[in-house]
Amino acid sequence: MTPADLDILIQQGEGTTLEFKESLSSSFSRELVAMANTVGGKLLLGIRDDGTVIGVKDSNALRARIQDIARNCDPPVKVLVEPVDDVLAVHVRESDAKPVQCSEGFFWRQGAVTQKLSRDEIRDFLRSEGVIRFDLSPCPRFHYPEDFDREKYEAWLKLSGISGQPPVEDVLVNIEVAERAGDTLLFRNAGVLFFAKNVRHFFPEAYITCLLGKGADKVHILDRRDFDGGIVADIEDALSFIERNTRTAYRIESLRRENIPEYPMKALREAITNAVMHRDWFFEGANVFVEIYTNRIEVISPGGLPTGLKMAELGRESIRRNPLIADLLHRIEFIEKAGTGIRRIRDEAREQGCPEPEFKVRGAFFVVVFRPDPEVRALEDQVTGEVTPQDTTQDTTQVTTQVTTQDTGEVTGEVRLLEVISGEMNRRQIQEALGLKNIEHVRKTYLLPALQAGLIEMTIPDKPRSSKQRYRLTTAGREYLQKSKKQDNGEG
Repeated sequence: MTPADLDILIQQGEGTTLEFKESLSSSFSRELVAMANTVGGKLLLGIRDDGTVIGVKDSNALRARIQDIARNCDPPVKVLVEPVDDVLAVHVRESDAKPVQCSEGFFWRQGAVTQKLSRDEIRDFLRSEGVIRFDLSPCPRFHYPEDFDREKYEAWLKLSGISGQPPVEDVLVNIEVAERAGDTLLFRNAGVLFFAKNVRHFFPEAYITCLLGKGADKVHILDRRDFDGGIVADIEDALSFIERNTRTAYRIESLRRENIPEYPMKALREAITNAVMHRDWFFEGANVFVEIYTNRIEVISPGGLPTGLKMAELGRESIRRNPLIADLLHRIEFIEKAGTGIRRIRDEAREQGCPEPEFKVRGAFFVVVFRPDPEVRALEDQVTGEVTPQDTTQDTTQVTTQVTTQDTGEVTGEVRLLEVISGEMNRRQIQEALGLKNIEHVRKTYLLPALQAGLIEMTIPDKPRSSKQRYRLTTAGREYLQKSKKQDNGEG
């Protein structure tokens, strides 16, 4: 390991395969067996938890103590001790005879934390002995650099916060997605999922399918997209699909319009990320699904729950099928520390006022079900007099884009509407006054936001679809218009 390699590792911070230690403490044996029981890794002596290098004095006596601790594990742990500047790097090999124990018991790594295995966990560990981990397995069909996508790598590197211009191959080796085999760089499956030019050439099931249903089932599909640009792009594309195909309400405060999405978008992002991260990649012929219906969104991941995890333990216990994939997502802040995903999904939904998501095991699949924000639904239904979210979503998105292009300022559309309303007017009269051709454009982009903000009101609110319906300014609308004009004139 070179000083440059050390610098990269310090910037990355602690994780499943990396632990900082100030000195050789009593917990060293626990850290050794934890890494040997997981995927191996590195212990760096002479570095504080925050990444500050304080150094450690290298000596034959210190190296001998490290080797003695490793040999006294059962079975012995294979280590390589290497000085790098003022730091002592201890390389720990993943054991081929798991589980490994020290005098204090059995341990393994959960993110950057070393945890002691319970009796049941040890039993499950023994039961799964010999099972190959997908994300850590080599992919001999991947040829570097021919199959390597430099743009994907650069995008990930930028998000990871690694500064400077470290050599590409050094970074790939240090983040564990590849290993050197002589003059060849051998990629692991996780590296292929993140950095391959054509991911599905190697793993046909590596994509997210997004569906938009007309009703509450799959009988009529309005839209379908398969996203296969790599793990990071797939998560972002799936979230964009949801944003395009769900409703948004508006709230006006201090001349600014706040968008209120129909579903908790942060919770959905977490659920989609978890679906990709925790899925069973050995499950051939199955991929992650995001399905939008009139009354819910479902995020579906193949593989069910990991072995040893029960539904009652969701949000309290964490077992990661793919620790390297999780580490790579953690380094670009797509996830937080291990075990918090379910809690964050629940918290985000609760914070927005949405019903709590449902977590289910449906056959060999794990499913998260989201219900819409009742306030957003109520606002839309109050104006339309009917529930037709999937019939109007695509148009609403297009209209929003047009307004952003044509108007200046976040609330120009509302101001224009208030300026043209005189007395009581119906939709057609308002449309003509605005000089617009599409009546739905007027309803969704002008009338709906203004009604939701309380700037205008219906003359027959109990019958929103009445042919005699008219619209007029409220007191708040008149004050809003007056305040807007003063701002335009530089008076306030």
